[in-house]
Amino acid sequence: MEKTSLDCLEINPKNTTKATVIWLHGLGAGADDFLSIVPQLKLPESLAVRFVFPQAPILPVTINNGYEMPAWYDVYGFDRTSKQDEQGIRRSEEKLAQLISTEINNGISSDKIVLAGFSQGGAIALHTALRYTQKLAGVMVLSSYLPIADLMAEEKSVENTNLAIFIAHGSNDTVLPLAMAQLTREYLQAHDYPIDWHIYPMAHQVCLEEIRDISAWLQKVLV
Repeated sequence: MEKTSLDCLEINPKNTTKATVIWLHGLGAGADDFLSIVPQLKLPESLAVRFVFPQAPILPVTINNGYEMPAWYDVYGFDRTSKQDEQGIRRSEEKLAQLISTEINNGISSDKIVLAGFSQGGAIALHTALRYTQKLAGVMVLSSYLPIADLMAEEKSVENTNLAIFIAHGSNDTVLPLAMAQLTREYLQAHDYPIDWHIYPMAHQVCLEEIRDISAWLQKVLV
């Protein structure tokens, strides 16, 4: 049987955990990529949020000439007509769902769990959140997009039809152009999902204004 568990880094609150953010890194990065952002969020201690940062497995990535790196799924290209690694996407969805189940088994209500991710990690977070069969607090999609979007309508869960969705993207992103995020927003809005939409004058990265907006959004959805 294939291993589904992931190695994770955690930042735990001083008080008993009331909510969890599971935050996935981007292609070629690591679980420690966003650790430094947590204190910058300046979340109230009363929210008692645990942050879980899983590490993606090492996979050969086609677009990078088969070079092996941390990846949530294979990438064949970044344009809309490129083949997508549906099997790899669903494998990572399964692993992320297992992490959610772990939090629930540890006493965290599913509606106090936020999925988050940057770039490829954001794609898995969004893909999984739309299909998850228990109500989630929300999903945070940073410099990313919705993969295998044509399958979402038939696979979306009833429990998360009103899912809070935070989408942020850089206007100068040349890795995943802004148009990809705009298409994702339009597709989700066409299916009546509420979108908290943000554009920043940045490249494929995270900026201070974005961190402030993330903090405000988390405080809204985790109250």
